[in-house]
Amino acid sequence: MPAAIRTVKLELLRSGPAHNQLLSPLTPYIALCGPSAPQTVTMPYEHRQLLTKLARLRYQQGDHEIEAAQREAELRELGEAVGRLLGAVPGLQTALDSGARDGSALVHLRIALSALELGMVPFETAIAPDNFPGSGAPLLLRTPTVITREVRRSQPIEVQWSRPPRILFAFATPPGLRAVPAQAHLNALRRAIEPYVPLHDQPEQRLPGVRALLTVLPDASLKALAEACRVADYTHVHLLAHGAPFEEAGHRRYGVALCGEGGDVDIVDGERLAIALRGAGQQGALKAPPTLVSLATCDSGAIDSVLAPGGSIAHALHEAGIPWVVASQFPLWMSASTIAVEALYGGLLVGSDPRCVLYDLRQRLRTEVPQTHDWASIVAYAVSPWDFERQIDAFFDRQLRARLNVKFARMDALAACEPLSPVQAAEFDQLAAQIRAEHVAWIARAARQGEAATPAHAEALGMSGASEKRIAIACTLRQMAAQQAGDAARAAAALAQATHAYEAAREAYRQAVRTEPTNHWAITQFLSIVATPALMPDAAAQKQVQADFGAWWGAARQIADWQLIGASGTARAWALGTLAELELLASVYQGRSFRAAAARKRLEDLCGQIVQAAGPASFPVGSTRRQFQRYSQAWAHARWAGLAKAAVAALDRAG
Repeated sequence: MPAAIRTVKLELLRSGPAHNQLLSPLTPYIALCGPSAPQTVTMPYEHRQLLTKLARLRYQQGDHEIEAAQREAELRELGEAVGRLLGAVPGLQTALDSGARDGSALVHLRIALSALELGMVPFETAIAPDNFPGSGAPLLLRTPTVITREVRRSQPIEVQWSRPPRILFAFATPPGLRAVPAQAHLNALRRAIEPYVPLHDQPEQRLPGVRALLTVLPDASLKALAEACRVADYTHVHLLAHGAPFEEAGHRRYGVALCGEGGDVDIVDGERLAIALRGAGQQGALKAPPTLVSLATCDSGAIDSVLAPGGSIAHALHEAGIPWVVASQFPLWMSASTIAVEALYGGLLVGSDPRCVLYDLRQRLRTEVPQTHDWASIVAYAVSPWDFERQIDAFFDRQLRARLNVKFARMDALAACEPLSPVQAAEFDQLAAQIRAEHVAWIARAARQGEAATPAHAEALGMSGASEKRIAIACTLRQMAAQQAGDAARAAAALAQATHAYEAAREAYRQAVRTEPTNHWAITQFLSIVATPALMPDAAAQKQVQADFGAWWGAARQIADWQLIGASGTARAWALGTLAELELLASVYQGRSFRAAAARKRLEDLCGQIVQAAGPASFPVGSTRRQFQRYSQAWAHARWAGLAKAAVAALDRAG
């Protein structure tokens, strides 16, 4: 199966402490990449030469045309020198070539550094050397490659990528400094969280949902930032402020200009900022640090002095245990910073791989702000644990379900308001179309992962069926309301929509079973949709369904019984839920051998076991209860009415 992202790790090592070492062509570094033998490499510049070249990329005032031409020439020269450095590592060329050959969507080059002076090298400017893919062009623009940096450490940083997102947006414009584009950044963040905010008719009713996802801290001071991180558990922190140099023990460094407690400017270094962001929770309780910190701050990824420990702001935050830090190693234009926050959070919150998001961000910066080199300014310090892809998939799944839940909650609310106005009816149809589009993308994503991801593909198909089922139920509610109002035309239209959704659900579940024939949940849901009154209207249809799918009922029961052996917790609860639903469906698929009293006794016992296995407030219990309520309400029928009511009552008693 072609890998979506091929990871290549390059380690650059030297002896001695991390600080107090200047760059020099005379200093040997050991380069380790893949299975290739260690290679000795040297830097192409003296320390002073590199500082001079980096200074020319700082958008200094002067003759604009001359300045731009000089910057472009300097960027090209730096890129070629860095490219030659990377080209001197044999294993790296082989790995990049392999990524191009095996069909990888992206090559992730992880550069692990121990020496502070190497943090000054703008690896992101690299021009692909001879024999590299995209030779002669910027490596990160012409080839599907992304570079992240990381600090070598004895213990890995724990990454919890799939946590429920909560964003802190802090910005500051201390006295005497130009105002930062706070409103533009806030608008970008609002657009990113918009799909996850509950929908209401009145805008003010949405504010609690917004505040649950996004906290805004204006005129941020370090004390206020530390207090915000102490009180709440933020997964993402976006800091918008000016970068500013400061002197520490006679050495020049870059910091973040925050508001001081006395109304002045407080230039905060990376160490102090890390303490604020990583502060203990209330009453000293331990809590996870932010998963990602984005610094819309000039020079937040730049290192000016290497004589003392510390490094750049981004380096210090990453070294303090923050898994992902996105920063800028040069001054960043305000327009570029707005594009960056929009691309970064717009991609991250939908569940995209952050490495793909970084790649897309550079492409956007190069095309949308072509007069700058901000595409090369973005630097990311990051760790990618062994299960990173699994965590990303889990977060994608979580975010997709969250978006669907928002849409379904609004759809159900609209269905309860029947008769709908033309505007509301159009919104209902639009929500249904959006839900279906989400599932098309989900199924396509799962299918691209190949045979190794068969369960994920089957789940995506099954969840598409579940969504079609919910759409059908909402349409059925509209049909019932229209019938009560005596509006035959509206009732007929709603019935047609419901029937179409039920048929789509049946097909999605059928495909899920074909994709993973041993999935007892998919088989059971297929059988339940086939048996709904909308698709099985009379006794003749029931007889045909029993003949066609009676064996499927037995297969699902046997598979669930097998899975129950040795299962515990949530896995046991889901298997028991399948068996409970199959007891109800026996009224359709067992024919003359069905005995209602015996089925009811088994059903009540299974419902009690579900609560015992997962707990009364658990998701499996709530989901199973909702399913049996559907049999009592939306799918009401005499053949299973008593069983459905008995199941709901048994779950309530056990809870």
